[in-house]
Amino acid sequence: MRNGISRVAKRHIAVVVMACCSLAASAQGEAIDDVMQHVPMATTYLLRTCGVKSQSDTWVEFMASTGASYVLAAGVAYGLKHSVKEWRPDDSDQHSFPSGHATFAFAGATALRHEYGHLSPWVTIGGYGLATLVAADRVRRDRHYTHDVCAGAAIGWLSTELTYYIKKKYIKSDRVDVAFTGQSLSLAIRW
Repeated sequence: MRNGISRVAKRHIAVVVMACCSLAASAQGEAIDDVMQHVPMATTYLLRTCGVKSQSDTWVEFMASTGASYVLAAGVAYGLKHSVKEWRPDDSDQHSFPSGHATFAFAGATALRHEYGHLSPWVTIGGYGLATLVAADRVRRDRHYTHDVCAGAAIGWLSTELTYYIKKKYIKSDRVDVAFTGQSLSLAIRW
């Protein structure tokens, strides 16, 4: 093991990067940023699926943290989009503020940092670098103003930081149970 990353983990990371690039390349008919906004979060799930050790001890804890961050970020961003009603630079609609693409990209990059930033600083740099490119591309395409993507980035970052803070402060992995009964899923959190 060198620099804290085993050869197996490096192979898994390489597979994940190639899979994400393949996903982006296959985005026919969609703007590349429509796919790339989800790549940082997809990377966290692919790394976990490939067996790379994350900071969350269990899948339940992992999915609760990452899922809650996405749900919170989406709720805030889309709540504001439908309340503020700012026209886009291309005058296509009144849902410019804040940028949902930037929100999801930065929420995913922050989750990636929390779960896998311990492997290498390049994981964090890659996640935030990609999120920044997504945000810049939205401005370049005249879909958003700069303040729209800055607000989206802040919402994504803050939502994820809040969910990880709550997890760390209040929820321990031995207090969370998941049960599959018939066609239902039950989640129990003991305080």
